[in-house]
Amino acid sequence: MTIKNSIEAKLQSLQPQFLDVVNESHLHNVPKGSESHFRVTVVSDEFDGKMLIARHRMVNKILAAEIAGSIHALVLHTMTREEWFEKSGEKNESPPCLGGSRTTQL
Repeated sequence: MTIKNSIEAKLQSLQPQFLDVVNESHLHNVPKGSESHFRVTVVSDEFDGKMLIARHRMVNKILAAEIAGSIHALVLHTMTREEWFEKSGEKNESPPCLGGSRTTQL
């Protein structure tokens, strides 16, 4: 199972109305085929009434093994159904990479 598939499977516990997991590793200075940088958009009623930090903590807890292992960067967009509809279902883009990696020598 790929890291992406693992993320998708584990986040099903939030019963998402929308889930988009994008491997953005190819945008960074990593070996071809890497699974280290992800952008996750998840829309769930589980986020109702919760502040953004609480939502991120929920996702981080679910993905603890992946974060402790192979994930180097995780961009989270966590929304309620109402927030998603207000944004017209638009996907958020990740911020541009400023360079550098674990393999960059100083």
